[in-house]
Amino acid sequence: MYKRSKFQYIAILGASLAITSCSVPALVQRDSNKTVPFSYGNGTDTLNSAQKGWRAFFTDPNLAALIDTALKNNQELQITLQEIEASRNEIRLKHAALLPTVGARAGVGVDKPGRYTSQGAGDASTEIEPGKEVPDPLTDFTVAAYANWEVDIWKKLRTAKKAAITRYLSSVEGKNFVLTNLVAEIARSYYELLSLDNQLEIVKQTIILQNNALGIVKVQKDAARATELGVQKFQAEVLKSESLEFDILQQIRETENRINLLLGRYPQAINRDKSSFASLVPATVNVGIPSQLLANRPDIMQAELDLAAAKLDVKVARAEFYPSFGISAAIGFQAFKPSYLVKFPESLIYSLAGDIAGPLINRNAIKAEFNKANARQLQAMYNYERTILNAYIEVATQMSKISNLDKSYQLKQKQVEALNRSIDISNDLFRSARVDYFEVLMTQRDALESRLELIETKKEQLNAVVSVYRNLGGGWR
Repeated sequence: MYKRSKFQYIAILGASLAITSCSVPALVQRDSNKTVPFSYGNGTDTLNSAQKGWRAFFTDPNLAALIDTALKNNQELQITLQEIEASRNEIRLKHAALLPTVGARAGVGVDKPGRYTSQGAGDASTEIEPGKEVPDPLTDFTVAAYANWEVDIWKKLRTAKKAAITRYLSSVEGKNFVLTNLVAEIARSYYELLSLDNQLEIVKQTIILQNNALGIVKVQKDAARATELGVQKFQAEVLKSESLEFDILQQIRETENRINLLLGRYPQAINRDKSSFASLVPATVNVGIPSQLLANRPDIMQAELDLAAAKLDVKVARAEFYPSFGISAAIGFQAFKPSYLVKFPESLIYSLAGDIAGPLINRNAIKAEFNKANARQLQAMYNYERTILNAYIEVATQMSKISNLDKSYQLKQKQVEALNRSIDISNDLFRSARVDYFEVLMTQRDALESRLELIETKKEQLNAVVSVYRNLGGGWR
């Protein structure tokens, strides 16, 4: 009768767990939209500059040296490398959950029940013949090994390990994305520094021209051919240019310090060829076709891996609704005297047990975890789609910018040439009193602004090339 009732309880428990498993939420996973336009609108050539390593793309040896130093010392990159190490250890942690837990323990204890307690009153140890009675107080010595193992019948633990591996691969792509941004940021800052050097040189040349004009107007004033107003106007223009010189010097210092920060070092001079900027020609960039972004851009690959990991997390959360099956075992020796521990088999102890456990009621926490994992999956899917869209738009925008900047630079170059000729003409006319000082001032001012704008446009051209190289996924190889 007892055995029958015991089997009935087991049958009821099994039926309850089966009913519980039947009410598990359905697994719903949407496929992400990976489609991209066939081209950027300017051809279908598959040649892609992103396949070039940064050493081949950036040929300036000074810039290459800066990038090389940054790859060794940049703190953000080092932080990302530690994230990879953390992800690698997460894989080890998930793998360990698949294996049995084996341990050893040794213990000693003492037990002395009161004489007038239920245990002490029934103690007949005093009636055992001398030398064989149970010690009072009773000591206990144990040496044993134990093991616990959760049988992964629903593949929950293996899926969790697979998710950890996917996140590790995602962290590697995250490191590559940091590399692309780091290389691009150093290149942009380097070109900005060269442009500031050239702007400073132009301002210094303009100050010399303005001082010459100031000297002329002073001579004319002494000859009663000009007024004090003209002298003060020229003087103010010289002071304005001298003030601009110090503004540019400050910008140079800030840019140098920004580069040093990226290089992970304290402020120091940045090696560069200041005379090379005017002769720099923006590199030709081959954009290939949009579908290549899926394999070249680390942020897209990272978003795709994050999506895959999020889908695995949903499967892990769903498996929590199913019963878990565990096995535990122990073997060792136990006695009330240390000398009895070695007596075999009297001191031998062992145990073996299996258990199955699953949630029956109040499963709100498991449902909440499942719903949260499902929401994270959708979030990762939308992030993946947004990353692809953003990548395409970035490349298309920079290609348009390169084209328009090229046309703008050509026109500004002609404008500078015309204004440079007008400076010589205005100075000759001013010496012969055929134009007044105001026209000379305006001509010099316009020439200065146009030359500075020309340098700024060339800097934007160079930076646009750097940006499209980065947007294509170049710089991490």
